[in-house]
Amino acid sequence: MTKARRVTRQNPGMAGWEDIRKIALSLPEAEEEPGDRPAFRVRGKLFAWKSRDRDGGTLALRVDRDEKQLMLDSHPDCYFQTPHYEGYPGVLVHLDAIDLDELRERIEDAWLIQAPKSLAKEFLAASDER
Repeated sequence: MTKARRVTRQNPGMAGWEDIRKIALSLPEAEEEPGDRPAFRVRGKLFAWKSRDRDGGTLALRVDRDEKQLMLDSHPDCYFQTPHYEGYPGVLVHLDAIDLDELRERIEDAWLIQAPKSLAKEFLAASDER
């Protein structure tokens, strides 16, 4: 398990919650859940959300169970988990360690995991046409 760290240095190019919101809501049928913490769903299924933690909120993303450990091991500077996320198909993301392109890919992957197969297939087909 990788421990959460307190961010002491701010990367001026780091992603913020407005970037996350823009990316998440650009996906078909994505909706922002009302409330005090940003959370995004596709047809009722959660794919990205602000996790409660001691730093005041970290991005949490749904991931494939089979890929979770690989993500944690290969990019511990970017992805981590707390005891709450052990055994759950989700990871936490250090926003100061991820660039916008990778953030977009990870949010899209999370959306694809939760979207109905037909909607995901339509999205991928449209992406291939671009």
